[in-house]
Amino acid sequence: MILRAAMKKPTPRRASPLDFGLFATALYLRCMSHDNYMLRCLELARLGLGFTRTNPLVGALVVHQDTIIGEGYHANYGGPHAEVHAIAAVKDKALLKTSTLYVNLEPCSHFGKTPPCSDLILQHGIPKVVYGMEDPFDLVAGRGLNKLREHGVEVIGPVLEKECKTLNKRFLCGIRSRRPYIVLKWAQSTDGFMDIERSGHEVGSYAISGPAAQALVHQWRTQESAILIGVQTAINDRPQLNIRYASGPQPLRIVVDPHGRLPQDHPMRHDGLPLLVIQEGDPTKSTTQVLYVAPPFDLHSLLEPLLERGIGSILIEGGQRTLQSWLNANLWDEARILSSPITLDKGLAAPALNRKPTEFYSVGPDICNIYHPE
Repeated sequence: MILRAAMKKPTPRRASPLDFGLFATALYLRCMSHDNYMLRCLELARLGLGFTRTNPLVGALVVHQDTIIGEGYHANYGGPHAEVHAIAAVKDKALLKTSTLYVNLEPCSHFGKTPPCSDLILQHGIPKVVYGMEDPFDLVAGRGLNKLREHGVEVIGPVLEKECKTLNKRFLCGIRSRRPYIVLKWAQSTDGFMDIERSGHEVGSYAISGPAAQALVHQWRTQESAILIGVQTAINDRPQLNIRYASGPQPLRIVVDPHGRLPQDHPMRHDGLPLLVIQEGDPTKSTTQVLYVAPPFDLHSLLEPLLERGIGSILIEGGQRTLQSWLNANLWDEARILSSPITLDKGLAAPALNRKPTEFYSVGPDICNIYHPE
């Protein structure tokens, strides 16, 4: 009884916002699943979009006791892989022996422009690897995962395989189809015209899309290896094809000019930005500025040579004839059509896609419709 009397009842303390924040963080970390960590890998991987050319987009994490202690991504073509950056970011390397590596693409097992990442993982004694998808490249194709398993590493996956494949659609197209990933883009009025009626003498482009859509197109340009137009668009519109309204890498500009019609004094030849002209001719005489394809000219014949030049994706922004030629050849992977609320009543009719969009969203007053082949 005396002991009870001596005991003081504790004074209640009001919980502070910091308490709730720490609790929420701790709960979040305890609830982190393979999916959550893989989503972070994909976020990191996207940072390389436009810089990796024909290489894949890859992000990696090192996780120790539910805490990310290192992360990285493949930042540029030919540069260190995501796993290298993630492991290098870990300050206390002793923790690697009790950590898990997350990566959205199977670690490589061959010597390319960089040493094998699977060897690096084994070198540091990382006991567990969680991967998003297998690498379809012939020199990897499961070998990296098998090598890790053979050396006692616990390998888990695939995790979020569909999302991982969607992110690396450009890379997968190059591996499987031996050609760049093709994106068609055009803007059209609400009544289906993509340009005003011209007499044939006007020079300069006519803007159909609003400022927000124009800025979006410039952002798209930074994400692809190259932009392609036909020679008539180059002559009529004199486009710059740069990234004035966005930040990111400047893609290669390609002008399809089978018969050599692009004037030598055309501004695109002298503005200092990268340019490639495609003409009919002897392929062995190709240079860094001119790609010759053997006659008769055919779109299929130029795609593998472009891939071999490190062009992993192409945004086609040409006129109606150029766009229709790619549609007719069934050489496209995605079409992005910006529909404006303006009407032109007459002019150059836009190509027709007789299918429903797989996705659409607003861009200012315009609507962006995304299409994929059936």
